[in-house]
Amino acid sequence: MIVTNIETAKLTTSRDGAIVRTLVHPKLHGNDNQSLAMAELPPGARTELHKHEQGEEVYYILQGRGIITVGEETREVTPGDCVCVHPGRAHRLESTGWEPLKLLCSCAPPYSLSDVSVIPDE
Repeated sequence: MIVTNIETAKLTTSRDGAIVRTLVHPKLHGNDNQSLAMAELPPGARTELHKHEQGEEVYYILQGRGIITVGEETREVTPGDCVCVHPGRAHRLESTGWEPLKLLCSCAPPYSLSDVSVIPDE
């Protein structure tokens, strides 16, 4: 059994300013097929436009408001919304509310920096 508490989870800050707490990942916890993290994006911040070549990513919005872009489609997200991003699809998330945008991020196969390609803004 793997039990991780958000208060003691490994904390990192991404290049675009997102605070990420890793809850489950094979490199840290010995599981096999997925990873789970809680991310926090400060008001007004947005992630880099990127894609995962192999990974399917699921976002579950916990707090705040945001705009998600996947491919050519853009929509608002609020608490309770769940978004699935298929491998190879360019996507980004922007925090548009007055409080941080908090979300769970699940990846299968597990998140790997080598699987992420940043797409330059045009």
